[in-house]
Amino acid sequence: MKQRIRVWDLPIRLFHWALATCIILGILFVKIGGNAIEWHAYCGYTALVLVLFRIIWGFVGSWHARFANFIPSPKSLFAYLQGQYDGGLGHNPLGAFSVIALLLAILVQALTGLFADDDIFFQGPLAKYVSNATIAFLTSVHRFNQYIIFALIALHLAAIFFYQIYKKEHLIEPMITGDKHIDGPNSYSVSIDTSKQRLAALAIFLLLGMGLYYLIR
Repeated sequence: MKQRIRVWDLPIRLFHWALATCIILGILFVKIGGNAIEWHAYCGYTALVLVLFRIIWGFVGSWHARFANFIPSPKSLFAYLQGQYDGGLGHNPLGAFSVIALLLAILVQALTGLFADDDIFFQGPLAKYVSNATIAFLTSVHRFNQYIIFALIALHLAAIFFYQIYKKEHLIEPMITGDKHIDGPNSYSVSIDTSKQRLAALAIFLLLGMGLYYLIR
């Protein structure tokens, strides 16, 4: 008999889909160019707040959201690669590295965007505080880093399709409902997803948003 287990709390699910939306819209706006660049910047500001929230939630959030519970040790990674460990209900060891890499890449993109200057339509709100050489360097990093993000997204999508088709494991549905279904007795940890915890997540997100707003204004 299958049992239903809460794996992803609501804050994690909202973070996931909000960040995906920011990335998609950010790419569209930068391709449109012109006045749409300002909307690209808004997507970047939102993505920065989301990533900072995810970092904090990785220490204070529910069980499967915490870095300590999904970043693998060398031993667990080796066991997973040998097929001796199923990776648990949350991120498996390879998925954990993918998550960390994507978070870092988006963090770099959002932070460098604060200083970027395309000499035509947009100048980052913090560019006025650094030298022209620093602006040029951070702008070049911002432009190059987008390809790293594209590669990581492609890898992420490929992994989803691989698990869906070859392993018959659905990864998208749990990120919508928050739950996974397992056979047999439950030996896994369950993520707590209470109203109190959700309010705490909202408070963290709003505080980060207000902090960034005052910083760039």
